[in-house]
Amino acid sequence: MECRAWQEERNQECLERYLLSRERIQEILQEETVGGRFRSYFRTVSSFMMQIGAVWDSLRDGSWDIRSAAEMRKINRELYEDVLAENYGTSYANPTYAAKQLGEYGQLLSALYTELRAAIPYVFEERLDYLTILQELFLEVYHCFEAEEKPELKALKHIFYWYASDYSDVFLADRIVEQLNPECSFALDIIMNSDFREERFLYRYGEYVTENELGTFWHLQSLPQETLQKMADVYTEGYRIGFVNTGKDLSKKSTVNIRYCLGFEPMIRLAVENFRKMGLIPTIYRAAVSVITKKEQFKIGYYGAIANKQYEYDHRCDVGLVLDKRFVERKLDVLKNTYEKNKELAAGFAGPACVEIFGENPFSPETRPEAVILTEAQDKLSLLYDSKSGQLTNQYIKGEERSYTIVAYPVPEIGPQYREIFDEVIQINTLDAGLYERVQQTLIDALDQGEYVHILGKGENQTDLRVHLHSLRNPEKETIFENCVADVNIPVGEVFTSPVLSGTEGVLFVSRVYLNELQYRNLKITFQDGKITDYTCANFPTEAENRKYIRDNILHNHETLPLGEFAIGTNTTAYAAARKYQIEDKLPILIAEKMGPHFAVGDTCYSWSEEIKVYNPNGKEIIARDNEISLLRKEDVSKAYFHCHTDITIPYEELEEISVVTKNGNHIILLKDGRFVLKGTEILNEPLVCKEEK
Repeated sequence: MECRAWQEERNQECLERYLLSRERIQEILQEETVGGRFRSYFRTVSSFMMQIGAVWDSLRDGSWDIRSAAEMRKINRELYEDVLAENYGTSYANPTYAAKQLGEYGQLLSALYTELRAAIPYVFEERLDYLTILQELFLEVYHCFEAEEKPELKALKHIFYWYASDYSDVFLADRIVEQLNPECSFALDIIMNSDFREERFLYRYGEYVTENELGTFWHLQSLPQETLQKMADVYTEGYRIGFVNTGKDLSKKSTVNIRYCLGFEPMIRLAVENFRKMGLIPTIYRAAVSVITKKEQFKIGYYGAIANKQYEYDHRCDVGLVLDKRFVERKLDVLKNTYEKNKELAAGFAGPACVEIFGENPFSPETRPEAVILTEAQDKLSLLYDSKSGQLTNQYIKGEERSYTIVAYPVPEIGPQYREIFDEVIQINTLDAGLYERVQQTLIDALDQGEYVHILGKGENQTDLRVHLHSLRNPEKETIFENCVADVNIPVGEVFTSPVLSGTEGVLFVSRVYLNELQYRNLKITFQDGKITDYTCANFPTEAENRKYIRDNILHNHETLPLGEFAIGTNTTAYAAARKYQIEDKLPILIAEKMGPHFAVGDTCYSWSEEIKVYNPNGKEIIARDNEISLLRKEDVSKAYFHCHTDITIPYEELEEISVVTKNGNHIILLKDGRFVLKGTEILNEPLVCKEEK
């Protein structure tokens, strides 16, 4: 059955339950049957749920479609208003405020309100079954407070637990189907059929819309058609070349997952047509919002503005309220059963094509003790789930058969020179790949002679790191580093390898870096035999807070991680542009990693596809696809992967030297004092020299 008809059938099945629960919630606004300090909470949440009901009515009777853009903008803001920064201090979504007002119940009731706020995108997707489930969850908790002045907290947690467990076969199963089945792409209809002469379509997603999304959309609409087409072509061609360069057969695939941020629809529409010409139909799903499906604060899928990053950060671990062994097993069962039912669709899935954004003000979160945090045992369960779910996914969507591509563009928040920066990024994303291929091969020829690479920081940068390299058995036919031009990682500009862990040691330091939307200051990581042994930063006043920040968001709660990748970025054009506009701290890792040496902690670049032979443009096979950890897959796959890969870049100006040290002790200097000095690579300095002259 077509997804839309199937969803409408589900809506009709639960319509009576929805209407009854909605009527009961409306009564709460006038009732005084719960204690005084809880009455305000339940009325606030009930009022929010009635807002959602009003939107549902307008979508079903057609009155939404005749509203003006200004009216839609007003409703959009009202739906998100309670969690915006200016209101968050007195919002029940704020666990600190909730704990202050509601005592021991605050943490749970704040998490409950956050879960109910997922109703915003659900109502625009017209998922009446989801709305009904949330309303009934809310009423079940409310009735406990009606029955007793102070119900047992354990009983309330029990309700929340069984909601998450019981409805995993709805929310999680649907999530997998949305990834695989193009008929379930709610956003595709918006992208392909909206009138781009106006902005009203942006409010149809149910995502928060700000000047970033509006400004991006109107800027793209102002660009010449050939510029938009070039942006789309770079994006889709990079995806296609990713299959070609790794010898994967794209003709076996039928779907591609498009991930983007609101405002890029004019480019995405053209990309959809490009993909269709390749034989690929897009699946486009929204970033997860439920405790059942989301992964911390990370956004995977399409999304609009993040209304409040502190709010997202505060609730990143709400799953801790339900996370136990039984819950993990329940989710894994749902995952396996859903993939098995959709295994033909899974086999046709080619992988994601991502458009990322950058330019937002760097975010450094506050640590709130009232927020849910995972226990040590839960950390291990979370890692177990990541490992087992990764293995299941790879069983049905084979790593050796899929690929991806990523490109990034700025948003208006980057500053008054947004249009200039955007135009410059278009140029950066379309640099001469042939030139970079030749220059980077010169670097690789030197690197292939090395036993290890020595990276030394300059001035206050404490980097002093030795990266051990694989040995070549046949230098005429083999190489250690991949020559990365414009394919899966756009723009061009890096050579990278999977280091040998044994013998890789020292300190990695960077004064300021922005990773996964979080800022780090004076980040310092120590390695021994290629594994992290110590780490710190200067974000928080205490060492304990700094270490927890890194453990949660870089190590992802692992005790340690290996150095999965070492690379040298060569895109000095991007570096010069970043310095020119003073946006270094706002660049995404996708571009930042091309602007100096970078080091990825976690899995290698070849994870799940190490057996596939990969070749550079000169025909040499890249043999450094494994390390001592990834090789464990041959004995126990659960020990081989960490399901994370975080790139950390040192900018050129913080570098004293990068040199290749050969087995006989010779030093081949690649960079000195932030400049490329190896013969044949001097052209990379031209953008830096031009910047200095200006």
